[in-house]
Amino acid sequence: MPDRVSARIAAAFAVVGLVAVLAVGAGMFVSLRALHQEATIASLGDLAQPVLAKVRTVGALAELRAASAMLKANLPADVGLYALSGNRVATAETGGATVDVASIDLSGVGLGESKGGELRASDGSRLLYSATVVRAAGALIGKISVVLTAPDTSGALAIRDLVRVLPFVATVILLVTAPIAWLLSRSITRPLRRLADATATVPVPGTPTPPVAPEGPREVRDLTDRFNAMTLELERVRLEERELLANIRHDLKTPLTVVTGFAEALRDGTASGDGVARAGDAIAQEAARMSGLVEDLRSIDEVGTAGVALRPEQLDPARLVADAVTRFGPRAAAAGVELRSGADGELALAADRAAVERILGNLVDNALAVVPSGGHVLVEARAAGGPAVAFRVSDDGPGFPPGSLERVFDRFYRADPARSGPGTGLGLSIVRALARAHGGDAAAENLAPTGARVTVTLPAVPLR
Repeated sequence: MPDRVSARIAAAFAVVGLVAVLAVGAGMFVSLRALHQEATIASLGDLAQPVLAKVRTVGALAELRAASAMLKANLPADVGLYALSGNRVATAETGGATVDVASIDLSGVGLGESKGGELRASDGSRLLYSATVVRAAGALIGKISVVLTAPDTSGALAIRDLVRVLPFVATVILLVTAPIAWLLSRSITRPLRRLADATATVPVPGTPTPPVAPEGPREVRDLTDRFNAMTLELERVRLEERELLANIRHDLKTPLTVVTGFAEALRDGTASGDGVARAGDAIAQEAARMSGLVEDLRSIDEVGTAGVALRPEQLDPARLVADAVTRFGPRAAAAGVELRSGADGELALAADRAAVERILGNLVDNALAVVPSGGHVLVEARAAGGPAVAFRVSDDGPGFPPGSLERVFDRFYRADPARSGPGTGLGLSIVRALARAHGGDAAAENLAPTGARVTVTLPAVPLR
């Protein structure tokens, strides 16, 4: 098969055109052959007229044989002349191969009427005949019929005519199909070439790929729409990659600066006495911060590529939220924040314990990071339709900035453009990914007059 779409379309139309020419040729051959047979039979009838006039005056079989021999001399060499008396051949003047003319059924043919058709000769060739009833049965001789035969050349004549006509037919088909094939090929290849040209800019980082206008058949338009969606997603991923690198540089710069500074102080002796302990605490704190960043990166890679290997088990949602409050209680007390829990009774949930604990931990950690001293954080487990369980973490902090609710679950997104907070911008992204791995989802909202709430809904039985 040709490797180009236009060539394949041209080949397809060429095959269709050839089949059309063959079909037309076959139909014309049958029609022309029948016409030539009819013409041959009609010409035999014309040649028979002088013979018929002579035979009508014959009174005996001997005279019939003599008259037939004389009349045959005036006919073409390949024309046979036969005289029938009843169903018997009275005389035969063949034009070459003999034929059984006695098999011709003339019972329904009246006086002066003719019948034509096709017979098989003794050598296997085909002959055409024209039989005419000349005289009715008389006193001396019976019903007399004259049969003229000629070789059937209708097939050869039909082929001769086809050789003359088919080139014209093929030319007409070519003139009709060629523009159609060109227009069809162009309607497909033109948008495909535009897509090919557009893909040339896709591998170049920093080069935006303008959307390609859909055109052509529906399948090509669908392909164009998907290409446009793919390029938009690719641009989004590239932007995330740039933001990732910027965030990682920023998030590593501060702890590395602290670690480097205190390490230098310990090495040159600047830190001494109580300063050594403070330096060690600072180094340990910043190391834990970098370790958390690495762990978040590992988690987001797992949920974004290979997926999460869930190990569902029966869990008590009320116990989960109570444990989260207990785990973060000292930190909340140190920050002057009231941290409490609430849950509906008799909640049932089958989920991965580590994943749910990670979800609650990230949500409480985010809330404690923004709630000022004297604020409140509420961790709840409530029944939801489905059946499902909704884990909600509400706070009376500043809430999400306007226009940020749609992006808070994006990787590395932080509402603070200066990224001055301690977070990595991955916490809520991990929360949503773990929720969706269970077949659930996460949503964020602002509360009035201040505060925010993040709700994670998990089905009572995970999808996998």
